[in-house]
Amino acid sequence: MFSKRRIFLRWFIIVSSFLILTLILWNTYLLFQTYKEEERDKMEIWSSAYQGINNANEETDVSFQGMVLSMNTTIPIIQTTASDSILQVTNVDEDVTKDKKAQYNLLGQLKTENEPIVIEHPSENQYLYYGNSSLVNKLKYYPLALIAILVLFGGVILSYFKASRVSAQNKLWAGMAKETAHQIGTPLSSLLGWVEIMRLDNVDEQTVTEVEKDVYRLQTIADRFSKIGSEPILTPLNIISETEKSYEYLKSRASKQITFYYQTNADEVIIPLNNVLHSWTIENLVKNAIDAIKGKGVIFINIKNTEKFIYINVIDSGKGIPKNMFRKIFEPGFSTKKRGWGLGLSLTKRIVEEYHNGVIRVVKSEIGKGTTIQIAYKKTSK
Repeated sequence: MFSKRRIFLRWFIIVSSFLILTLILWNTYLLFQTYKEEERDKMEIWSSAYQGINNANEETDVSFQGMVLSMNTTIPIIQTTASDSILQVTNVDEDVTKDKKAQYNLLGQLKTENEPIVIEHPSENQYLYYGNSSLVNKLKYYPLALIAILVLFGGVILSYFKASRVSAQNKLWAGMAKETAHQIGTPLSSLLGWVEIMRLDNVDEQTVTEVEKDVYRLQTIADRFSKIGSEPILTPLNIISETEKSYEYLKSRASKQITFYYQTNADEVIIPLNNVLHSWTIENLVKNAIDAIKGKGVIFINIKNTEKFIYINVIDSGKGIPKNMFRKIFEPGFSTKKRGWGLGLSLTKRIVEEYHNGVIRVVKSEIGKGTTIQIAYKKTSK
């Protein structure tokens, strides 16, 4: 019910905004046409006054006609003969009045804006071409400015809805993660007790040790989930050794059909790190690589230390990723597998970029040859 109401509210706002925009544009159009008609009437009065002065004799009082002519100070005017010879230019820039070519360019423009008014003259009829005043020109472009403002406003609303949805999803995932960590905690405590009982019963020590490793691994996983949605504590750690620990664990648990390689050009690089979340990052990338090679192939972890950055490259010999998917694979819910929620790489991106201020990206990928995903962390100044 709540979801339906939100959808209804969203569509109500969109439809209402569209209707309001339509009404404003229509009203602006009517206002524009009204001003155009009023300016046409003014120009007809102006032409009548000019015609009255042309037809007047010496005894005729033309002071009223002269006043009418002087009242127009905003509408540009060009008077011509029937053969388009320019007789007079009014209310235009001084540069135009001095340049015949500019006058004829303006005449061509005025012909497209309004129909000419014929001024009857004893010798030859004249034609009055006029343009739009500054007010009419502003009204003409007002709808475009309004549309731009409403598009911007619509973008803000859309961003708000999107941010609200993402925030709700993040809260849901964080809540699920914390509940999962809580639910795992009880059986884990019990399992640790059973490990101690196995030792007391003289069960083979190697077996107990391996079981204990996996129990502690489950504790690590529960700890990871408990940190989702919380601000992690970063401490200065050697990222080389932390990465190597995760690599060694995954290598020992992976299929023998996978060939692992590890290379680094440094032994120690200290950066602010959360070791639990960093191990999760490496694990997600390696597991993603294992899925890409379908359990058989090569996985290569290369750590490159430079003056300002530390780069961790996870390279596989798998199926590759199309270029248009380079960014999409980090989006929540995206997955090429039939099963799974598509959260692994999106969580990895969040851990790297939001928690550790790093950058993760697909550096290179070729279909049928493999993929290189790179993490980059900026080194702290000494």
